[in-house]
Amino acid sequence: MPKVKVGCCGFPTGRKVYYSQFDLVEVQETFYKLPAVETALKWRQEAPPNFEYTMKAWQLITHPPSSPTYRKAGLTISSDKTKNYGFFTPSDQVFEAWLKTRDIANTLKVRVIVFQCPASFVDSVQNVENMRAFFKRLKREDFIFVWEPRGNWNEQTITSLCRELNLSHCVDPFATKSLYGKIKYFRLHGGPGYRHQYSEAQMKELMGKINGETYILFNNITRHNDALRLSQLLKGGS
Repeated sequence: MPKVKVGCCGFPTGRKVYYSQFDLVEVQETFYKLPAVETALKWRQEAPPNFEYTMKAWQLITHPPSSPTYRKAGLTISSDKTKNYGFFTPSDQVFEAWLKTRDIANTLKVRVIVFQCPASFVDSVQNVENMRAFFKRLKREDFIFVWEPRGNWNEQTITSLCRELNLSHCVDPFATKSLYGKIKYFRLHGGPGYRHQYSEAQMKELMGKINGETYILFNNITRHNDALRLSQLLKGGS
């Protein structure tokens, strides 16, 4: 049986209860605004030793200041600096955002970092060159970098970039197929809608998509229940 890890995007319940049910969570806070190192250390220390955190990279790396997620996080960028943020722009500001992201990842003992891009980040010569400049500058350390493109990208471009830059392609497996990577990383957004609850047939279909080491993170409103149901099915329960 391939190694499968199941969890939720964010904590849908109290942490102590969650730790007793799962050994994986994807941290959402790090995308909006990075916590203090002391806060991340507290999170790591309160979790069981075998509990795994994955995390989203800070939005300053992937999203431009025009994104509503900046306003949600209370981030204000001066108008003369906006071009230096997001879309993997090869700027001092983006690289500094990476260094701070890396510090939190190391504190949490994260193995997997997710670079989620907005729909406006599409397949273009400039965006491809930005990605190359960014990822080739980083020290890989022991991280696995996962890329979730949400814009319009050619499959061949995704595959070639992931191979060249050693990225794992993150997908919602009910929307598109995973094209490349050391691991499979599935983020399930609810299919037809955020409030969608996955059926038993869909759970079994999802299990059929597992191939090699696979992370499965539910991101729909019923994510807690759905993740529990899938965990039970994987253990052979009814």
